[in-house]
Amino acid sequence: MASLFSKYEGLAGSLGAVVAAGGRNPFAVVIEKPLSSTVGVIEGRETLLFGTNNYLGLSQSMRAIKAAQAAAEACGVGTTGSRIANGTQSLHRQLERKIADFFHRRDAMVFSTGYQANLGMISALAGKDDYLLLDADSHASIYDGSRLSAAQVIRFRHNDPDDLYKRIKRLDAPDAAKLVVVEGIYSMTGNVAPIAEFAAVKKETGAYLLVDEAHSFGVLGEHGRGSAEAEGVEADVDFIVGTFSKSLGTVGGYCVSDHPELELVRLNCRPYMFTASLPPEVIAATAAALEEMQEHPELRTQLMDNAARLHAGFVRLGLNASQRVSPVIAVTLETVEQAIPMWNRLLELGVYVNLSLPPATPDSRPLLRCSVMATHTAAQIDQALEIFRQAAEDCNVPLSAKETAA
Repeated sequence: MASLFSKYEGLAGSLGAVVAAGGRNPFAVVIEKPLSSTVGVIEGRETLLFGTNNYLGLSQSMRAIKAAQAAAEACGVGTTGSRIANGTQSLHRQLERKIADFFHRRDAMVFSTGYQANLGMISALAGKDDYLLLDADSHASIYDGSRLSAAQVIRFRHNDPDDLYKRIKRLDAPDAAKLVVVEGIYSMTGNVAPIAEFAAVKKETGAYLLVDEAHSFGVLGEHGRGSAEAEGVEADVDFIVGTFSKSLGTVGGYCVSDHPELELVRLNCRPYMFTASLPPEVIAATAAALEEMQEHPELRTQLMDNAARLHAGFVRLGLNASQRVSPVIAVTLETVEQAIPMWNRLLELGVYVNLSLPPATPDSRPLLRCSVMATHTAAQIDQALEIFRQAAEDCNVPLSAKETAA
């Protein structure tokens, strides 16, 4: 008789090879105790955290912690229901108003996770007679939303507005609704989307545009509203989706829009309708973190300064770092045989980053994915760079002649 788990035999073999090559499972790391936003205890050692997406360091915000404590004491620790049943408390509506006002939008929906925000909005907006056009490097939540929808799905080349335009023009359905989905910052490589160019294609073709600002919310733009604000095209974006689990340091997702029909989407959005709503303490902590982010724009300045420092250091070392400076900086290695030992050595020396392996990487090469925080100190960044140099040397990863001479 066939086993339900026979489909995982290939995965088991691949994981076994990864563990054998480095001595540990890189996808089961436990942070035994967070000591601060930038340091945690891993395997009993104090470790610099450069793989957490905690861009503004607000996961350790005392303001958010106190708000969560007060909400738990006043409202309990859970709602025990979905948003369309008993799971909407006044705190949920207040947070939706705060998020909508922050983005200067008519309305907002708050989801239990950022994954569910993409899954829910894409599947609810795109129906069987519609077209869904996705960037080829889209996040898994976007692809999963497309599978849940009944729309016809078309992929276009990563960050290529011209290819998007050509694919829309080839459609033999001029009257069909078309939803274009892109991301502000792409989570694997840190690439920033040319949102203004995508907005121009949207306007010329009559499509709708949804931008996932998960990694750009709180990071890009004068006020932290993301890539659309940074490029001055917010009015051309129909839906902005994002998460609270990056810059705000909590958990949850949202969608904001000026379309009045967003209220009807609530009643046709399965990931919103059929899961428990966020507990009061998370809602309160998120609202407090949002206020703190708005009151301290210098956090964004420090974040980008830190990203530039780390990026410049990688370039000096001769490592193949992301072309664009952003809070996500990927170091690309040529082979998996290089990447696994180097990731393990980094952890042993006191730096945690994310290991990404083919086929999950954009160009089938392994990545050491780093994420920077506003709360990293210059000394911590320099220490991490020295550990990268040492790990590369220990693992025989070649550095450029420029660094060797330096």
